[in-house]
Amino acid sequence: MRLVVGITGGSGAVYALGLLQALGELGVRREVVVSRAGELVLAHECGTDLAELAGYADVLHDNADIAASVASGSHKTDGMVIVPCSMKTLAAVAHGYSESLLTRAADVTIKERRRLVVVPRETPLSPLHLENMLKLSRLGAVVLPPSPAFYQRPESLADVVKFVVGKILDQLGLEHALCRRWEGAEP
Repeated sequence: MRLVVGITGGSGAVYALGLLQALGELGVRREVVVSRAGELVLAHECGTDLAELAGYADVLHDNADIAASVASGSHKTDGMVIVPCSMKTLAAVAHGYSESLLTRAADVTIKERRRLVVVPRETPLSPLHLENMLKLSRLGAVVLPPSPAFYQRPESLADVVKFVVGKILDQLGLEHALCRRWEGAEP
């Protein structure tokens, strides 16, 4: 399997790192594109720079390189995840505004009818945010807000991240053991 992972400037860079690590452990090829704001959030929230991020990727594309492989539908991938997905990126993707490699790769994912998962990070949500999410959902994208469940009784931030990453992997059809699945209430 080959996936494009976009990282933008919404808070939640820890989810991107968790996803990239999990995908690597599952043997999934990871082609990563990071917006400038995504770089800043990775540095601020995780202390991670692009050199370190390259260790989580099979290919780290320059977001300004509009001629990169992931800009073309002829470059076969199994889909794309944008995590975290800023509202700016969400709006650009919802309206086909491909002004960067990241948004172009998302546009290609939609036009080729491949799986697109967006993990929006904003609260509260405005009517514009909701309309853009609905538009993407109607186009076939999965909108997956990083909302943790507490039936698992998480004991750490790592447990919360694993749950959200597990939900992303579920949408990609990838088997994992990152979190306990609900088996019904215990008597």
